[in-house]
Amino acid sequence: MTGPGAQRAPIGGGPAGRRRRLWTPGVVVALLGLATVAGWAVAPRLATSANPVRSRLGENFRPIVGLPGGSLAHPLGTDSLGRDVFARIVHGARPSLLVGGTAVVLAGLLGIAAGLVAGYLGRGWDLVLMGAADIQLGLPFLLLAITLAAIFGPGLGTAIVALVLTGWVPYARLTRAELLSMREQLFVQAAQAIGCSSARVMLRHVLPNLGPTLAVIATFSFAQMIIMESALSFLGLGIQPPWPSWGSMLSDARSYLMTAWWAGVFPGVAIVGTVLAVNVVGERLREILDPKLRGL
Repeated sequence: MTGPGAQRAPIGGGPAGRRRRLWTPGVVVALLGLATVAGWAVAPRLATSANPVRSRLGENFRPIVGLPGGSLAHPLGTDSLGRDVFARIVHGARPSLLVGGTAVVLAGLLGIAAGLVAGYLGRGWDLVLMGAADIQLGLPFLLLAITLAAIFGPGLGTAIVALVLTGWVPYARLTRAELLSMREQLFVQAAQAIGCSSARVMLRHVLPNLGPTLAVIATFSFAQMIIMESALSFLGLGIQPPWPSWGSMLSDARSYLMTAWWAGVFPGVAIVGTVLAVNVVGERLREILDPKLRGL
């Protein structure tokens, strides 16, 4: 039916069309991939019974299954010390997710607290906290991590501290910007008029309205933290041998990529695949939580 009185169908086919667009095959694959990696981190023994740190020099550089010399006992081959590559990838998921998740939570708490104080109290607090954020943005991440490693020694704790000190700034800036625009709205002024304290206004009335935006930021930040953790492990500043990490596996395989490519390619695929899956889920989460995109 056409004509001036005809109603146009909403773009995207209405709510059902939007649901179909949000739950695409790519999103489903990304969620399944993240669930698999999370399962590896929680219960690696369910995926493989091989010991990820035991060396077998007589079985070093065994190729992947399907190539001459490969076997089902080592489906992704072995490295220079005869350690099972698949077992090391599975067990390496735990430090990547643990460090990335812990850093996101701590950086988020620190950044949100700083943004709330700077945006709501303003004046001196705003100048000090946002000045600290500007200084932090001027410090290279790797230089900060190397400095902390020189002071405290390399390890998981050092990696988490370096990631937190690097990652709190986006949360603080976003929280402050949203709070400055929200502070003049009626529901905040009404809470102040009935005698609510500053802490109550921020925690009960302001922070819940920032939740969707902060959740999206945290999702993308998690992907960035995984990359940074891999970079630290690649440089020897993260988790220490013999325990596996995807970044340290890449570092160990640099010298023999031309002869035993599987020892470096598959850890790289694990990093890229996990980060890509997190970004895909984060993009869909943004479309779900953003009211402007929901109205398309």
